[in-house]
Amino acid sequence: MRSIVVLNPKGGCGKSTIASNIAAFFALQGKIVTLADCDPQGSSQDWLEIRPASRDKIVSAPLTKNSLQIPKNTEVLIFDTPAAIDDERLNKFLSQAQTMVMPIIASPVDIRAAERFIKDLFSLKGKINNKIKIATVANRVREDTLIAAKLENYLQNLTLPNGKKLPFMTMLRQSQNYIRAAEQGLSIFEMAPHKTYYDREQWEPLLKWLISSKSLPSK
Repeated sequence: MRSIVVLNPKGGCGKSTIASNIAAFFALQGKIVTLADCDPQGSSQDWLEIRPASRDKIVSAPLTKNSLQIPKNTEVLIFDTPAAIDDERLNKFLSQAQTMVMPIIASPVDIRAAERFIKDLFSLKGKINNKIKIATVANRVREDTLIAAKLENYLQNLTLPNGKKLPFMTMLRQSQNYIRAAEQGLSIFEMAPHKTYYDREQWEPLLKWLISSKSLPSK
């Protein structure tokens, strides 16, 4: 089973948007997809509840009493995680996932929080070095701004304390297309292509990485 966790303990970075769009992408590829909403706010669960029955099915796996009921036939499992996650739950998510996508928004506060979190991640040496692949995504970016350029430069040069480069996949702009899609239980990949062409283009590096062996742990 393919397992991907969307994780950043800083709230407001767009984890649910990233998680739901990744889930829809794999569903469009014909995969049996489960979206596990581990956030008490339930944004991904809300999205699933309004998703049209005519669209490619994505199964719900809401968190109940700290336990997830994952359907046995699941081919791709996506975790949407909460903000302010504690070490115990962080360990649990990382131990269950092959791949982690970390969205970061362009603000000084979020960049500093990301730096601290990455250091904390590295303290879990076994999981970071051997058991899970991690990549960053600049999310909700206002293009052609100074802080966006600063975030892009930061992520392109980001390394772990051991000197290894942390892959930076792409910058996703702040776009009304994500809001329109979410209101309908859809992803941008299910909206009119001529309206979402640029957004789809920005997603392409991340999606190519997710379907490649580079995003999977070494055996």
